Amino acid sequence: MSKTFLNWSSGKDSSLTLHELIKKGSPPDLLFTVINKETQRVGLHGLRRELVERQANAIGIPLRIVELSESLDHEAYNQLMFNECSQLVKEGFSTSIFGDIFLEDLRAYREKELKKVGLQAEFPLWKKDTSKLLQYFIDEGFKACIVAANTQFFDPMQLGCDLDQIFLDNLPEQVDPCGENGEFHSFCYDGPIFEASLSFSQGEKVIKTYPNPSRTSDSEEIKFCFIELY
Repeated sequence: MSKTFLNWSSGKDSSLTLHELIKKGSPPDLLFTVINKETQRVGLHGLRRELVERQANAIGIPLRIVELSESLDHEAYNQLMFNECSQLVKEGFSTSIFGDIFLEDLRAYREKELKKVGLQAEFPLWKKDTSKLLQYFIDEGFKACIVAANTQFFDPMQLGCDLDQIFLDNLPEQVDPCGENGEFHSFCYDGPIFEASLSFSQGEKVIKTYPNPSRTSDSEEIKFCFIELY
């Protein structure tokens, strides 16, 4: 029987995707996460490796972590992922699952790269209304907090706050409710997918500057605020 793996980011989208898979009676056989080799943190979430490991333990699904060096260029990254996915195919995996909702170019890229190794891609949340998705996330009893946010839309004081009804009701119009344009990222610590709620502490906040990938803005840089969780 073929196996599936879920690309796990530690946030609300992957948590909600997992919830939907479990409800349909088809939970993934593996959670798959890429972390920064030098910092031991999850990409743009900035979340410590040990918190992701604690999530997986509380969920009860095996976790596979791939370490990615900051020095890798795009071609080297693709080769690394090709090797990792090829190994998964050898282990009987046939499908890679994502929590993406409406980024067409990202979906096309994922499907093209996975096809090279013989993997199918599935997107359970694709094209769903993000406002309704976040409301559903809240109503189902999930709890998540903001761990990274674009300072153009969020005050650093909001870092560490929960994605609750107050958050949804007061969200600026220009911000997608699920942060699909990269406005914010979250850490899910409780909900129906967990056997027990995760306890953690909040630490310092830092602001980092990055090149702006958006073609719709004149600004050459964007600033992201991160909160330390441990």
